[in-house]
Order: sequence, then C-alpha cells, then structure tokens
Amino acid sequence: MCTCLLAAAAVIAPAGLVGVATVTSTAVAGENPQQEEKKPLFYRSPMNPAVTSPVPAKDEMGMDYIPVYADDDTTGPPGTVKIDPVMVQKIGVRTAMAMKRSMSREVRTPARIAFNEASLSMVHSKFSGWAEELFVSKTGQQVKKGEPLFSIYSPELVSTQEEYLLALANARILARSSLAEIREGAKRLVEATRSRLEFFDIPDSVINTLEKTGRIERDITIISPYQGTVIRMGIRAGHYLTPKDELYRIADLSTVWVYADVYEDDLPWIRTGDKATMTVTTQPGTVFSGTVDYIYPYEEGETRTVKVRLVFRNRDFGLRPGMFAGVTIHASRRDNVLAVPSEAIVRSGTEALVFIRRGEGLFEPRKVVTGLVADGYTEIVSGLKEHETVVTSAQFLIDSESKLKEATAKMLERSAAGKPALKMDMNKDAKDANNAKDGKAMKDMKTGTGTDRTPTTR
Repeated sequence: MCTCLLAAAAVIAPAGLVGVATVTSTAVAGENPQQEEKKPLFYRSPMNPAVTSPVPAKDEMGMDYIPVYADDDTTGPPGTVKIDPVMVQKIGVRTAMAMKRSMSREVRTPARIAFNEASLSMVHSKFSGWAEELFVSKTGQQVKKGEPLFSIYSPELVSTQEEYLLALANARILARSSLAEIREGAKRLVEATRSRLEFFDIPDSVINTLEKTGRIERDITIISPYQGTVIRMGIRAGHYLTPKDELYRIADLSTVWVYADVYEDDLPWIRTGDKATMTVTTQPGTVFSGTVDYIYPYEEGETRTVKVRLVFRNRDFGLRPGMFAGVTIHASRRDNVLAVPSEAIVRSGTEALVFIRRGEGLFEPRKVVTGLVADGYTEIVSGLKEHETVVTSAQFLIDSESKLKEATAKMLERSAAGKPALKMDMNKDAKDANNAKDGKAMKDMKTGTGTDRTPTTR
C-alpha cells in the first residue's frame, strides 16, 4: 500500500518535488530501524539519578523515568560529558586558555596613623634639683634643638661649678711650676672638672661664661637636645627632679608610622619596600605616598590579620597620630604565573574544579589547586597545563550534567560487577499509597469530614 501511495504522489506532484518526497520517505524508513535497535540500558528518576529502574516507571510526582543509553562517543575520565554543538551555542558556553602572566595586586585595607617610634625622644635631668622656671610648659608645643626648656637649681651642680673654679685657679698658680708633672696634673684636673659639667649637659656657653666671670650660677638653664613636638610632660615649676624622672617626651612628626591590618590571603603579595598610597578624611583629594617598612612576624588572634608597618612623610603635619586612614599597598609583581579567569573555577566544598574542552562538544572535569587571586584571574598551582582551554561560562550546567554522567557510570560498574542497582520498589509505593488512602478514609469517617456526608438509610 505504501508503494501505491508513493507512485500516486509521483504522478500528482510536480517533477521538482519528486526527489524531496523520495528522500524524505527514505530517511524516515532508515530512522525507524535504528530507533528500534537502540535500547536503553535502564531508566533513572528525573529528580534523583541514584534511583533507577530496569523498566519504564514513574516517580512520586508522576514524572516519567528518563531512559539512559550507552554513550560510546564519550571517552575520558568519569564525569566527562559530550554536548551537542548546537546546545553548546544555545547555553552560551565560552572558553579561555590557561596562560602564564604577570600578576600584581592592590591590597586595600584600613589603617591607623601612629608616632614614628624611632623619632621619639625623652628628656631627663642627669642630676637632682628643683625646677625653677619652665620655658616649654605645654604639650603639643613645638621645640627646636638648642631651645631652652627649663631652669633648675641643684646643690650638686653648684658644688661642681665651685670645683671647676678652684681647678682653674690652681692651674693658673701651678702653671709657673718648674716641674712638668705638677703642671700636667693641674691641667688634667681642670679638664676632668669641665668634662663633669659637660656630662651634666651644661651648655658650653654657660661653662665659658663661668670661666670668664668666675661667678657661680645658682640656676642653670637646660636646653632641648632634640627637635619635635612635646607629646608628654612630667615637670612642673617647683618640682623636685631626679635622674629617673621623665621630664619631656618629644616626637619628630616629620615622618609617621602607619599600621595596616592585612588578611592572610593578601599577605603573600606584600614585600618590604612595596610602594603604598594613603588618604585621610581630613584632607580629601590628597594622596600621601609611602613604603612598606616592616611586616610583623605574628598574627593578631582576634582579627586573624597580620600587622604591616608603613612609613609616610608628613611635611605639612597633616597626618596626625591616632587618625584612621585608607591604605592601598601596591604589592610586588609575580611573573610567569599560570592563571585562568576566576569565573572558570567551580567551587565544590573544599575542592576546586575546571572543565577542560577536549574536543567539539566534549568537556572533561579536572580538579585543580588554586593560589592567589588578582585582577579577575586565579593562579593554578597544579592540575592544569599551559594552553589548555577551560570553560568560563555555563560551567554550572555542564557540572550538573557531569555529575549525572559520573553517577550513571558508577551504576553501570555495579551492574557489570553483578551487584543490584538501586531501584524503586513500585509495588511498595503502590501499597504505601493504598495504605495512605485507607487511613485517610478511616479518619474522615471518624471526624465526619469526608466528601460524602449524606447519612446512609437502611
């Protein structure tokens, strides 16, 4: 009958369409035997690939089980999937090549400005006495080296001046002695007494005035040996001073230290000497330049960060210790680092995966060990070679298909080993459904909530 219909079609149809009809019929006739010969290995649940059945079935939601066929075209490690090229284009699969590159990173972190501890100085009196007059009497006051700080009366200093004047007078008298040893002894005594005054930090101008006038000064003015800003005072007028008392603490604010807290994953990038920039809210638009001076060898337990010390110039004294700031550390560059775009990494628990394109529509999952992340790229420590092509988009769809393929392969292995595959007991499900219906019916009869509430008449 089919031959007759084809003959009729050849007579009725125009000459140009006869070949199309014939080819179409041949194609349909050729496809049916293939479809009949290709039989599924088993059927799996559409919701749970681990649940299979040797015969067609339905799940709890009434969805048909999906037939699983042998896929001879997919070769490679477990989880390798083959996707039709048309489908690859539809789901938007994009790829990139693993390449070696130079990676650098900008580490941004909050920071706190502090005093430069190397420029902190403390002023002590090297002899005991009473403070008379204060020339620097306020914290925050700027002092210069050689500027008067305070005057002091010290009985010890007065006696030392007397000894020096006596040594000078004795040296003048003995200078006419015929014995050289006596002259040298008198000279050494003068030098020793003068050195004692110098060790007390008495200025040379005061000592020279004492030599010229021969008059002992009751109060001696102490000058500042350092330059900077007074940040602490321990002296008041009339205060009895001892050498152990800290009278002034002076800080040179021309440079400041900045402490930045760096997290563990950023720490491998940072090296001593790296350049850094800083901004503060009090000077918007101003960028300060500095360098990494020291990386502390321990970690802060509460914040899980490592403290990094930076040094910044403070020419206009706009950086005040105690202020908060934002720091950007321009970390050292690393060359010849194998890296892929960060979107190519699929995180699965503690593992990282990438999908390698092994051919047209063929994708292989590969475990990798990742390293540093910077500028949208992730370092690959191991698991990948240079110039291998990885998937950078739609890899989550490929990942789900890969897991399905891997689960199917494990089931086939169990079947080949003679172990029973996981399957759903259909009779048990029907029995459970019937039991649930019977239980509901009994409950409706007791509560009177059934659908048929008309009393039965006998």
